[in-house]
Amino acid sequence: MSKESRMRATINQKLTEMGEGERLKELLRAKLTECGWKDQMKAHCKEVIKDKGLEHVTVEDLMVEITPKGRGTSGNVILKNPTLLLFDSGLYIQMNLDDHSSS
Repeated sequence: MSKESRMRATINQKLTEMGEGERLKELLRAKLTECGWKDQMKAHCKEVIKDKGLEHVTVEDLMVEITPKGRGTSGNVILKNPTLLLFDSGLYIQMNLDDHSSS
């Protein structure tokens, strides 16, 4: 397991233990909906289906088509919200790990 994989596993474990993971996921969902990101992704899906035809599109096809756009545009939401920015960069959990290890 790489150092990055271990760090991700530790972050996920600590977020789960602290109950923060779900809260941050909900915050991210709310912010993505609030800024219209969810509607943009839905419209992009409809566009792909219209272009290719419903009978020629699978869920996997849609995922391949919308994932790059979704990832590319969700960063704006994260950058505009300090809590999500800290969560995304891993600093949030690192600060909490440091606080708990000194106790």
